[in-house]
Amino acid sequence: MEDRPLADLFEPATRERWLGLVEGVLKGGDYEKRLVARSADGIRIEPLYEAAEPVAQPVRAAGPWRVSQRVDHPEIVAANRQALFDLEGGADALTLVFAGAASARGYGLTARTVEELDAALQGVMLPLIGLRLDAGAQGLEAAALLKELAARRGEDLSACDIDLGIDPVGTLAATGSLGAVWSEIAPRLGQTLHDFDAAGFTGRALLADGRPYHEAGAGEAAEIGAVLATAVAYLRALEAAGHDLARARDAIGLLLVADADEFLTIAKFRAMRRLWARIEQACGLDPKPLRLHAETAWRMMTRRDPFVNILRASMAATGAGLGGADAITALPYTQALGLPDAFARRVARNSQIMLIEESNLARVADPAAGAGGFEALTTQIAEAGWEAFQAIEAEGGIVASLSVGKLQRRIEATRETRARNVATRREALTGATEFPFLAEKPVTVLDVPAVTAGPTTNFGTGSAVACDALPSQRLAEPYEALRDASDAILAKAGRRPAVFLANLGAVAQFNARATFAANAFAAGGIEALSNDGFSDPRALAEAFEASGAAIACICGSDATYSEQAVPAAQALAEAGAGTIYLAGKPTDLAEPLKQAGVHGFLHAGCDLLALLNEALRRAART
Repeated sequence: MEDRPLADLFEPATRERWLGLVEGVLKGGDYEKRLVARSADGIRIEPLYEAAEPVAQPVRAAGPWRVSQRVDHPEIVAANRQALFDLEGGADALTLVFAGAASARGYGLTARTVEELDAALQGVMLPLIGLRLDAGAQGLEAAALLKELAARRGEDLSACDIDLGIDPVGTLAATGSLGAVWSEIAPRLGQTLHDFDAAGFTGRALLADGRPYHEAGAGEAAEIGAVLATAVAYLRALEAAGHDLARARDAIGLLLVADADEFLTIAKFRAMRRLWARIEQACGLDPKPLRLHAETAWRMMTRRDPFVNILRASMAATGAGLGGADAITALPYTQALGLPDAFARRVARNSQIMLIEESNLARVADPAAGAGGFEALTTQIAEAGWEAFQAIEAEGGIVASLSVGKLQRRIEATRETRARNVATRREALTGATEFPFLAEKPVTVLDVPAVTAGPTTNFGTGSAVACDALPSQRLAEPYEALRDASDAILAKAGRRPAVFLANLGAVAQFNARATFAANAFAAGGIEALSNDGFSDPRALAEAFEASGAAIACICGSDATYSEQAVPAAQALAEAGAGTIYLAGKPTDLAEPLKQAGVHGFLHAGCDLLALLNEALRRAART
């Protein structure tokens, strides 16, 4: 018997052999449509990549990323309790989210004096943790409070790992206005850094934040382009104020959003580090590790079946960590429902601790190196991101582009495409558009009233810069509105709107489409009333009348439809079904079915959101 390694007994695995096997499976189907995907920016995503040579990649400083927890309770004592519990539980960084900031979502820290900030951070040893301020339009005021607090405590600012998070461009993008023109704001930023440096500060004063663009629907490249353009605007402002470029570079941090798509998230973070190194080289600086923050995506969060948000946030944190983020803030899974309680915060914290301590994901500097898919996507996103950055620069920079609405219009086009994909379920949201659960139990959030921000000077007192504010939207909102309407009907009438599933034939013939239809209608809060199937149109009509439903959906196989769908539709119409749908897309029978009373067709790729809006209106008439 020949003694050879097992692998030698098989033909070499080549792309050509793989494509041959794929052809056999597709059976004439279009390879591009079936297997090739594209990102929101049009970046091509192949189904299979070959191994690649590792590309020299800037990485984060040695060691694991920081686990940064939000401190956003409006009550000072409760906020302090949040901070201490999280630090004692394993977090090593805090993000102070102040009331009025877009990310506060109606809550936020209300510290407006140094005494209140001192109380909120009572027992927190600033030199031992990472600290980022998230104060939106009140960024300068919050930074001044922190400087005053450090002086009051006798802290050495050079020993603290601090990001002041001042971001007037992000405020402009999110709110549509600033308190002055850029020519007034830019020198103030430079003076602020002078004042902090004089007090021993060596951290990052400014933040180029990708959240306003991501929440408005931007793709990976558009977000990178906006963040780079913002950072370059800050570099110019600091240099013009007398700071050398090396200090200006070190005074700027970047924040990208981590999404549930692990592949694109890893590639986006890697691409950002490459492009920032390119910016540094263009400035005549030797590249050094930048401070790259990550926050899990607000737009992917759902109010329905919120436990799925734990999976989304964990995937996003994984992608950001593997992509090279220095600090990651994971939104608690109930963030879209209100102020998260201690349990939701603990889950957000512990999911990252498990990634670092148990999965050891931070032990390799660049785990994506040499992986064909990640190397290709990183290069593609970097190229597209650089083009997006150049487009903004050609428009006069980020402030000018926002002021005339050019960046907003580009993001709007992407947002509309994404909205269509959600409406047709090409972009799936588990728990909202896929596998919705109408009997879900409510989850606990803190019973805390929303707050309003205190008075703010924005970033100046002159003639304000103004633009169209970028919207902040979660992808699931249109479906959640339908579910809310269904809940209101349930509370008033004691019963949800319902659809009668007109199942034709035996279970094996209708089960696949009945299951598909039940899940689809549930996404709009419409309860599916099922049965064991019918072959007699009269019995079907009687069952529909007994159900009390106002609408019906015929479910069966293609073979069953050819014989029974038209008589079933006629019987349902005669029994009072004002609206009849059919699960599937039988093109040959479309016209006869419409004449028999079928109102619409429920199938993969249809505009489910439009169908559900109409179905809910009709189902609610009973």
